[in-house]
Amino acid sequence: MDFRNWLAIAIAAGALYALGYVSGAGHQRSQQQALDEARLRQSFEQGQALGTVKEKVVVEYVDRIVKVREAGASIIKEVPIYVSKAADDACVVPAGFVRVHDAGAANLPLAATPGSADGAASGVALSSVAASVVDNYSQCHANAEQLKALQQWLRESQALLQDASVAHRP
Repeated sequence: MDFRNWLAIAIAAGALYALGYVSGAGHQRSQQQALDEARLRQSFEQGQALGTVKEKVVVEYVDRIVKVREAGASIIKEVPIYVSKAADDACVVPAGFVRVHDAGAANLPLAATPGSADGAASGVALSSVAASVVDNYSQCHANAEQLKALQQWLRESQALLQDASVAHRP
């Protein structure tokens, strides 16, 4: 074999190697692209599913809050029936009670020390105290419903994400 034959064989071998390399790199790129597309599709589907969970929880939460507020308003309308004008006139609500109630409602410490003025009439009717207490409890129930909804959203979102991660493990 002469030099030209060796050169032709070397060129042919180099060309075959280059063709194989280019083909392999192209195949690797297409595999990576397919993997990227699958991950993007999975992320999109997860996002849609999470959005559906959020929407469901919010709709249920709003319905429950409406019911809580309606129940509180209904009870407040009944205060004059259960706490009559005669009861308002017969029961003096002391200023100290109003101070303690307001501090508790605001979650603030009581200002100053109790004094003789705390025993004096506050001018607040007993029926107003009843309405205020009902309003405070209604807000407490609304907060509880909000917390329940957040907990439900968290549980359902975690379950969805865990199911998705198990389903897409290699």
